[in-house]
Amino acid sequence: MQLTETFRRVKVASRSLGNLTDAQRSHILNTVADTIIDFKERILAANEKDLTKMDPKNPLYDRLQLTEKRLDGITADMRNVASLPSPLGHVTKEKTLPNGLRLHRVSVPFGVIGMIYEARPNVTFDVFSLCFKSGNACVLKGGSDADLSNQAAVELIHDVLKRFDINPDVVTLLPATHEATGEMLNAVGYIDLCIPRGGRRLIDFVRDTARIPVIETGAGVVNTYFDKDGNVEIGKKIINNAKTRRVSVCNALDCLIIHESRLGDLFELVKPLLDHKVMLYADGSAFQLLAGQYPDILLQPATTDSFGTEFMDYKMAIRTVSSLDEALAHIDQYGSGHSEAIITDNIETARRFQSYVDAACVYWNAPTSFTDGAQFGLGAEIGISTQKLGPRGPMALEEITTYKWIIEGEGQVRN
Repeated sequence: MQLTETFRRVKVASRSLGNLTDAQRSHILNTVADTIIDFKERILAANEKDLTKMDPKNPLYDRLQLTEKRLDGITADMRNVASLPSPLGHVTKEKTLPNGLRLHRVSVPFGVIGMIYEARPNVTFDVFSLCFKSGNACVLKGGSDADLSNQAAVELIHDVLKRFDINPDVVTLLPATHEATGEMLNAVGYIDLCIPRGGRRLIDFVRDTARIPVIETGAGVVNTYFDKDGNVEIGKKIINNAKTRRVSVCNALDCLIIHESRLGDLFELVKPLLDHKVMLYADGSAFQLLAGQYPDILLQPATTDSFGTEFMDYKMAIRTVSSLDEALAHIDQYGSGHSEAIITDNIETARRFQSYVDAACVYWNAPTSFTDGAQFGLGAEIGISTQKLGPRGPMALEEITTYKWIIEGEGQVRN
């Protein structure tokens, strides 16, 4: 393996993070945040070079783009992470056995976390801040679309780490090649946990290929159900925000499910989407109602492929149902376990929806756009876990720690 020595150096460097206090970690994170602002021109210049290689009409262009405002948001998230309590050293369980042995279960870092992600350079900073605060080293494998942006980010982080005499190998960026991905997924004994963040094809490849532990994140086929007791004013704000706030992110709305008794309100619900020229793929009942109201150029009949698709674009499917049970069945069949929402004034219906839906985040009268570590008050996130074994939902500081048992005795031996 060409990268074995690289992985070995990261593993060795990860041990040194245990010598830092939480106050030191927080101070270094705040220094990195300051440095991002001081040298934002350097980062933006690298990002501009990446952007020139992508068609601005590509929905991923928005994910790739960094601006001064977005850098301000990145530094704010980093400062939030720095201000949070340390997730390490927490005693989560303790007991004394009849034989006098004292047991403590204590939170500790994983060690080395590998992150595979696509055209999202902000992830570089988010992963670093969360890993560093939680005592983990990180191996980053970004996409080729964002390679220059990622290099500029890691170089800046390394400059700060060297200033504090910290081994820069605790943050290592791999080449943006498929070969590097393959080696990373086979780095047994060096990388303790791998987290892919991207589309379904990337996540499936990582899960099917990896020989190291994996937590799935990212892919989100998101539905919102407008119930027969839904409020139109609330509904159109939620639908518009969930669909158009940022179409390229995993919490964006992909399918509006509407109760057939409320089809008369459908045009009013989707009318705000016209400002963003959202293409609608409507089933038979919805298409018939919208025809002549919603522009023909932005309205198409739905096909079987319209449902269960993560559009990452100004596109949305519409499905008409006759009952809550039918809406739940649709989500069962097409949802990805990421985020789902219901719009209703009926408390009983809402509670049944939230109890039944099998997803990491289930909303009532709020948009799925809130599925985000920072929005949840977690500082930032390393990804949104859609699996059930281990962490689920936004993965922040607590979710990227594990634990070990500390046992104390006075010479007891086992019979």
